[in-house]
Amino acid sequence: MRTSNHSARERILATATDLFSREGYRAVGTDTIIERSGVAKMTLYRHFAAKNELICAYIEQTIEKFWASVEQVVNEHPDSPREQLVKIFEMQAADVADPTFCGCSCLHAAVEFPEPDHPAHKLAYQHKQDVRARFCDLARQAGARQPEVLADQLLMLMNGLLMQGRMQGPTDMSLPVVQAAKALIDVQLAR
Repeated sequence: MRTSNHSARERILATATDLFSREGYRAVGTDTIIERSGVAKMTLYRHFAAKNELICAYIEQTIEKFWASVEQVVNEHPDSPREQLVKIFEMQAADVADPTFCGCSCLHAAVEFPEPDHPAHKLAYQHKQDVRARFCDLARQAGARQPEVLADQLLMLMNGLLMQGRMQGPTDMSLPVVQAAKALIDVQLAR
């Protein structure tokens, strides 16, 4: 058994990740996280002063993974912002098809914590605004006539894909979502 503070924090976060993604934020209590992670109550609260801090740490972790995946896709197609946009949707469709897919941590936070001033809601909202800004930037680079409109459309498409994946369970949505993304992009790029 690992005994360092760092590994205890990792165990807590890994346990919370599993439970929050499958069961939701409100349905999982700190006692369950303590029991399943094998740490003492004091250890959990030393690393995360409140459950909301743990929820936000989980969401931040998923956001970091998302951006790392986006950067990988973008770097594979450095000269084509259009292709970067399409590949982001291919990446998300692959995520939804993964048997371990349980939905989007940010959309879950927005649903479970509808209060705009809740820390998890704020974090989720900011992430979606950052995604929209990235879409807008890529749309502008690609020469979209209305990059803001395209960014809004792509964000709605992505959120719809992620919620559909949560509702249906892991499913292959690559063909319809990529076709839809390409259609939206191409309409904006047509001269």
